[in-house]
Amino acid sequence: MKDFEKLLESSYEYLVILDSHISQLKSIVQMGKRHNKKMLIHVDLIHGLSNDDYAAEFLCQDIKADGLISTRTNVILTAKKKGVLAIQRLFLLDSSALNKSYSLLKKTQPDYIEVLPGLMPNIIREVHEQTKIPIFAGGLIRTVDDVEQALGAGASAVTTSRGELWKYYVKDL
Repeated sequence: MKDFEKLLESSYEYLVILDSHISQLKSIVQMGKRHNKKMLIHVDLIHGLSNDDYAAEFLCQDIKADGLISTRTNVILTAKKKGVLAIQRLFLLDSSALNKSYSLLKKTQPDYIEVLPGLMPNIIREVHEQTKIPIFAGGLIRTVDDVEQALGAGASAVTTSRGELWKYYVKDL
């Protein structure tokens, strides 16, 4: 929560909520919105929450998330149906996973893609060129160089829980 409070005062427009408990979500999202933040919830990483259609509907209607991040097709499709940002998370472990992901993206047509690990500039570039969908690079981002390479490869944003990296991109942290 200490990091969250710092981020509320930052110039970042979007915040990703993960590794939280379902009972905390409503107050966290409300607090973020009071600070004019867009709150993205990582559905697969919320304790006490299933990652199914009902959970997605609950997050959109009751919690009032601005967007949902998930590996699950049904969550992405529900987010799109409910009019919130849909971020398809992809674990690109090998060529087979990459090819399956292209098929999945044709079906879900998410607003954004989160590519993991985010340390693959050539793959980020390829996925962006193939899909024309904006990309978040995430996972194993540990240095300023990692961030710069991902952004240089065409990622629109980088997701990282490494607070020491945030200060390089926002002066007030």
